[in-house]
Amino acid sequence: MTPLSVEDWMNVDNYNDKDRSWDMMMHKVASFHSKFDFDNPENRGHDMGYRIALTVEELGEFAAAITKEKPSEEAAEELADLLILILGHSLALKIDLFDAFYSKIDKIMDRPAIHTKLGIRVTEYKNK
Repeated sequence: MTPLSVEDWMNVDNYNDKDRSWDMMMHKVASFHSKFDFDNPENRGHDMGYRIALTVEELGEFAAAITKEKPSEEAAEELADLLILILGHSLALKIDLFDAFYSKIDKIMDRPAIHTKLGIRVTEYKNK
């Protein structure tokens, strides 16, 4: 499968604003959590302190893939690890991340961009 650019994604013809392919990803992550009994307090699989530490670890692995100019397949695998963790966080916290995503994207689409020394930001933060 050829990776899609931002422009390619903007031109997808069969896009449905309420597409729930997300449901299949959440089902897969829930299956993973179930298989290894993450919800059991003894396993600490839903302990957010532990989960945040794992996320930082995976973020470091993604950063290394980028800064060490590893093949894009390695960066993709690290991004997938991060996505799986984030989806798992929503399971652990019982948050509907699909709805939260749409709520947040609508908010940030209304924000102005600001330029900082490090690059463009789309945030409520005001630089001085």
